[in-house]
Amino acid sequence: MSNEIEIGRGKRGRRAFSLDDIAVVPARRTRDPRDVSLEWQIDAYRFDLPFISAPMDSVASPATAIALGRLGGLGVLDLEGLWTRYEDPQPHLDEIAALPADRATARMQEIYSAPIRAELITARLAEIREAGVTVAGALTPQRTQEFWRTVVDAGVDLFVIRGTTVSAEHVSTNTEPLDLKRFIYELDVPVIVGGAATYTASLHLMRTGAAGVLVGFGGGAAATTRRTLGIHAPMASAIADVHAARRDYMDESGGRYVHVIADGGLDTSGDIVKAFAMGADAVMLGTALARAAEAPGGGFHWGAEAHHSQLPRGHRVEVGSVAPLEQLLFGPGTTANGEVNLAGALRRAMATTGYLDLKEFQRVDVVVSPYQPQSEM
Repeated sequence: MSNEIEIGRGKRGRRAFSLDDIAVVPARRTRDPRDVSLEWQIDAYRFDLPFISAPMDSVASPATAIALGRLGGLGVLDLEGLWTRYEDPQPHLDEIAALPADRATARMQEIYSAPIRAELITARLAEIREAGVTVAGALTPQRTQEFWRTVVDAGVDLFVIRGTTVSAEHVSTNTEPLDLKRFIYELDVPVIVGGAATYTASLHLMRTGAAGVLVGFGGGAAATTRRTLGIHAPMASAIADVHAARRDYMDESGGRYVHVIADGGLDTSGDIVKAFAMGADAVMLGTALARAAEAPGGGFHWGAEAHHSQLPRGHRVEVGSVAPLEQLLFGPGTTANGEVNLAGALRRAMATTGYLDLKEFQRVDVVVSPYQPQSEM
């Protein structure tokens, strides 16, 4: 059955769904939330929570990466951010938070024009390793060839290659592109790569040997990719498509399991629940963790797109500081807006629909039911 619709006589398009368009459906059985497991494992690394911090300066510092690791999640440091450009980035973080909206983009471009320093990459990753948590750092595909050796030598456990979109078949007549398949094959650490938003693109990334694929493009509270480039991938359909690609790749590869990690547009606990329902194994959180009292953004949130030197595709947005990180993850919540007790909400949703672990929960029934907040008031 095709879900293509006619846009005009000369163009047809596939109907896709955002997370707001779907809802999970309770079944005949319910569970005790205390019996539900949120454990997640990728390669040799096991986590009590399937939550990964987005590698953004407003979300992850070495200190918050350590704190998230100690609470059971995975912190990922942006190795092209302020922490690897400045010995002490705090004054710049404070300045970005205080900038008037009409000056934020231009000033951020100036601040991020400082060069990345290899010795700071080594120092920041060493700080995280000394704390005894899993070490993860992220580079864009454009910088991976320049700094990957520094990252590996620093003792990273998981290597993240993250861009707005990442292709296994990037073509350029000006520079030699990163050969992902050869790079991942020669690397001694597991690699998570993305974003991807289609069945075909994610299948090609899985064939490179990646341990995980990030799903998402043009989403997130701080991104304006849809307005700037006209490109957008509704997350519910994107996760389901990549989940299907993983299923087919398992058949193709004789059972090799590649983790599907939803990345972008996961603003509240309800979004997180629905990402798992669509087939995600873990979620990468930006806005949701930028609201933590300890977040380096100080109540503001931005990504690398917001300070791109030629074509900014994002904003610095105010998200507020709602709770300390531990309370943000485990509660108690003091409001009903889905911003606090993210793990508790996921656990309760799984229990309400009768599932004990995340892989089981991927089979939960869903309906297309566009969100209408006015009907709930």
